[in-house]
Amino acid sequence: MKKYYLTIIIILLLSTYGKAQGNPLIADGAELTLVAEDYDFTEGPALAPNGDVYFTDQPNDRILKWDAASNTVETYLQPSGRSNGLYFDHDGNLLSCADEKTQLWRIDTEKNVTVLVEDFDDKKLNGPNDLWVDPNGGIYFTDPFYKRPWWEHEEPEQAAKRVYYLTPDMGEVRVVAEDYVQPNGIIGTADGKTLYVADIGDKKTYSYTMDADGSLSNKKLFAELGSDGMTVDNQGNVYLTGDGVTVFDKTGKQIHHIPVPEKWTANVTFGGPQQDILFITAMDSVYTLAMKVHGVR
Repeated sequence: MKKYYLTIIIILLLSTYGKAQGNPLIADGAELTLVAEDYDFTEGPALAPNGDVYFTDQPNDRILKWDAASNTVETYLQPSGRSNGLYFDHDGNLLSCADEKTQLWRIDTEKNVTVLVEDFDDKKLNGPNDLWVDPNGGIYFTDPFYKRPWWEHEEPEQAAKRVYYLTPDMGEVRVVAEDYVQPNGIIGTADGKTLYVADIGDKKTYSYTMDADGSLSNKKLFAELGSDGMTVDNQGNVYLTGDGVTVFDKTGKQIHHIPVPEKWTANVTFGGPQQDILFITAMDSVYTLAMKVHGVR
């Protein structure tokens, strides 16, 4: 009988200890907070060098900026080429998947636009969707095909839905991966060793080894879950979106799920000066969540 009671006491102590420790990812007492709403569809959050986050309201053809200090949102650029995915390069320029133009743009701090990629093999891209910049300044981007109401063409000109790589000197675009149903979210690790690509059409996410020349090798199934957008934290965890935010550790094991009160969660990144605010775009709204972990830009 004593052994039985001792076992119960140990279980209760462990349970209390676990609650005291809280969630290893989310800041103690933190709750999902609605920042702004009444958009048409939010996407593409990107961390600026000062901790602000830029994101898109694609149907309304605008890029918006969340000011981390004041927790306010304002329009940054409109029109914006129906921008979808965004990412900042190492010089502080905002890179954009300009969906309306099926191009890749660089937007400098004065809002001047340079077209980095406008076609491949003299054919229009399908519609760049998401992108990531490697430590050398090269750009990986996904190119699925989602028929848009603002396009005049009905069928893709490219024969396949691929991942492309734009070399650091901006001089060459290469195919680095294909054989997808619908590639979408993409993110890499800060050390430039691992790239994650979500095939949302096949409900899978893959990992690749990034080689020195930007090519990809060692393709592995990372998770039996696709993703619209994604990010990584300083522990190597990978955050996938769709039904809220699902977090996997670096081995591909699911370790947490963050519910979001919207029909679809499109994208996620870390914001704030310390990169410890999870910034989430979902349908007509954007949300934040204070975290114990942080981003790795």
